[in-house]
Amino acid sequence: MRMMAKTVGWRRLRIKSLVGLLVVVLLSFTLTMSVTQLPMIRQFFSHATQVPADIIIKTQNQIGPLPRPWRNLAQGGESHNWQLSPIQSQVSALHPDYIRLDHIYDFYEIVSGTPGNLTFDFTKLDSVLDQISAVGAKPFISLSYLPPAISRGDIVDQPVSYSDWTTVVQRTIEHVSGTRNTRDVYYEVWNEPDLFGGWKYYGAKNYLELYKAAAIGVSRAQVRQTFKFGGPATTAPYKNWFDALATFTSENNLRFDFYSWHRYTTDINQYIDDMRQVQRWLTKYPMYESNLELIVTEWGHDSDNHAGYDGSYSAAHTVAGAISMIGVVDRAFVFEIQDGVDPAGNEFWGRWGLITAPGTNQKQKSRYQALIMLDSLPNQRIQLTGNGSAVKGLATQAENGSLQVILANFDSQATNWENVPVTFDQIQPGNYQIQLQYLSGRQATQRVATTAGILQTTIPMKPSDVVKLEFKPE
Repeated sequence: MRMMAKTVGWRRLRIKSLVGLLVVVLLSFTLTMSVTQLPMIRQFFSHATQVPADIIIKTQNQIGPLPRPWRNLAQGGESHNWQLSPIQSQVSALHPDYIRLDHIYDFYEIVSGTPGNLTFDFTKLDSVLDQISAVGAKPFISLSYLPPAISRGDIVDQPVSYSDWTTVVQRTIEHVSGTRNTRDVYYEVWNEPDLFGGWKYYGAKNYLELYKAAAIGVSRAQVRQTFKFGGPATTAPYKNWFDALATFTSENNLRFDFYSWHRYTTDINQYIDDMRQVQRWLTKYPMYESNLELIVTEWGHDSDNHAGYDGSYSAAHTVAGAISMIGVVDRAFVFEIQDGVDPAGNEFWGRWGLITAPGTNQKQKSRYQALIMLDSLPNQRIQLTGNGSAVKGLATQAENGSLQVILANFDSQATNWENVPVTFDQIQPGNYQIQLQYLSGRQATQRVATTAGILQTTIPMKPSDVVKLEFKPE
């Protein structure tokens, strides 16, 4: 009996050991899968909690004139010989208020000579500024990067002498806002200093020193027109950078007219969150709270090349992002106007441009067409509620009384399908026509009737769809 009991005991012990080992293996496997599949898990929960749109348009509730923060464009450093004139008509159709340029000192050959002995030639810059004026826009100039003539060997490094940098900024402002007599120009100190050059707001390579030298140049400039001056155009709005610049300019009595940053994100709500966050920071600086402009000087869905820029993904992101900014962001610069040339020779290579590169028939991408559609809306905004996690809407009214609505379906994974309910409230009983124009080229017409003061229809939307609706009596 004792031997049997011992044998049974060993068997039980072995079974427990095997079960324990199995539990450990299963737990290890589960943990490994949890880590490796974390993006999938996040995506699952994101979709599980996604709120579908339920659009309601109060047709009699006029909000006022439609703000258009998207009417600002930027061009990056794609080519030393980039010209706006070959695409003038296409850019004019976007009705830009401002066009932002960076790389002005290393691309436009403005400064020559040696440190302490500089000469200036604005001919090449003037040509592009003339082209900006020809499309009906004003220049927004990023004072970047260093002219090779005053750099320590790298255009994103510190100047040999900050007094030279002061002179460069002074002469630039005197030329554009003085000699050229261009009004309301914005001058922004550097472009992404936290990335290009690795500047800090402290230490040996201090952006505040760069800003101060530029601000001294501003104070010395003799001009005939008003202009704005600010920065820092960091890769995102960073509180430490903001606090440092706001404190430094106020303590040193330096000009600071606007605070700028960039934002590349697939989270449409981030644009609103950024602005509200900066507004909270501002409350600690009463000298700036009521008059400091807040500007997004570059925005898009990815700061790197991304295939989405060549198709409907970026179009839906741009419309949804622009809609979210209305009433929150005054000015945001779509980056960028035109692709550079792909070294591999591809026409489409995931570059940020609205238009393909010179030498590629300069084709308009979906993102360009989306801005055209968005900007075609009438000027009277109508109340719209019920935006979802992915589908965003904007409603307007034309002078003839018809309603024009744009809807954009954007989610980061481009997997969201929705049959979007759209309700027109406060209408007269009768027969109505709804014309649908999808950015993809699809068209449809719905004929609907109501005996009440309300009417509902359903708009099918595929991933990354953008559609414009016109609602009018038959």
